[in-house]
Formats: sequence, structure tokens, C-alpha cells
Amino acid sequence: MHESWKKYLDAEFARPYFKDLSTFLHEAYESANIYPPKQQVFSAFTTDLNDIKVVIIGQDPYHGPRQAHGLAFSVRPEVATPPSLVNIFKEIHDDTGAPIPSNGNLKRWAEQGVLLLNNTLTVEAHKAGSHRGKGWEQFTDAMIKMLSNERENLVFLLWGRDARSKVSLIDTSKHLLLEAPHPSPFSASYGFFGCKHFSKTNDYLREHDKPEIKW
Repeated sequence: MHESWKKYLDAEFARPYFKDLSTFLHEAYESANIYPPKQQVFSAFTTDLNDIKVVIIGQDPYHGPRQAHGLAFSVRPEVATPPSLVNIFKEIHDDTGAPIPSNGNLKRWAEQGVLLLNNTLTVEAHKAGSHRGKGWEQFTDAMIKMLSNERENLVFLLWGRDARSKVSLIDTSKHLLLEAPHPSPFSASYGFFGCKHFSKTNDYLREHDKPEIKW
């Protein structure tokens, strides 16, 4: 984790709910196959807080072998690109003309100031949603609210019901909030395709004298 997050993360780590969550996670990692690996749970926070320009909220980590590595929607380079990410790349191509990448590792986005934050940061193998309601939501809500309060002119991309439930945490008077259905194959055709969030993000960043994201 980058040093810039320390005081905010430490404040949450000290709260009773996070101590309960830590106990749950310790037991879960000892008794089951949990993703991502322990050392990658907080990978989203390796980007300097002061460099964050865009926040993308995901759901759970991927629950298949070797997929999740701590960044929402992202997978390791050697892993096949999941369907939701295929649809994200398709929309980027249609929206901006950017070529479709050869793999689904989004570390390059994180390095440009995109926070790829899942709603829950861990999951049991092959059991989607298995770590919901354990405390992660309180933690990620606190991080989103902190970013809204402490920073200005961020772009928040909220795709799907879980992400869109975070609207009340974001001060829209000083940030751009863009909503759409989830890019999953089950919902992408109902408004994710054609949302043009990627060009709209760069338009906003450019208007506020911030470097665009090379999607």
C-alpha cells in the first residue's frame, strides 16, 4: 500500500468492525481457497492517493483460479479476459477508437491514477458473493466517502446495482459521477454499450487540466 493512504486505512483498521473482519478472513484463508492471495488484497491502494483521478467500483473479486489480483475487473496477464472485461474493452474501442488489449491486466490504468476498487475485496473460490456482509462494504464505503471529501474533480464510474448504490457517498457538486448498467453479458446491452464513459471521463479530466487516461 502506498504511504499516502496510511492514515485513512489505519483509522479503518482500528475500528471494531474491521477487527471482526480480520478474524473472519484469518479463519477463511486457513480453511478455504480465498481470492485474491493475501498479499494482493489491498493492491488497489498501491497508487498514490494524490494521483487518483478516476474511481471505478467493482463487485466481488473474480472467483476462478488465478484471476483476481486485487484490482477490480482486472486479471493476471496470462489469464483469459473475462466476459465483463471483454465488454469494457469493446465499449472503449467503440467510444474512443483505442485498440482492444491482448490481455486483461489493468495495472496500466492504476499506474495512470485509476482506482479499481471492488465493493468486497475477497471471495471464496467458485462462490460469488461469499464474503458480502462481513465488513468489506463498510470499509470500501469509507474509502469512497473519504475520496469524495478530500479530493476534487474526480470521475466516479458506477456500473451495476452494487456500484450505483454508492451514489449517496459522492459529492456531485465537485466530482463527475457517471452511471450505467454492469458490463456483464447479462446487462451490457441495456445501457453499458454506448454509455461513452471513457471519452466523457477524458473530456472532464481535460477540462480540469488533468492528464487523460490512455484506456
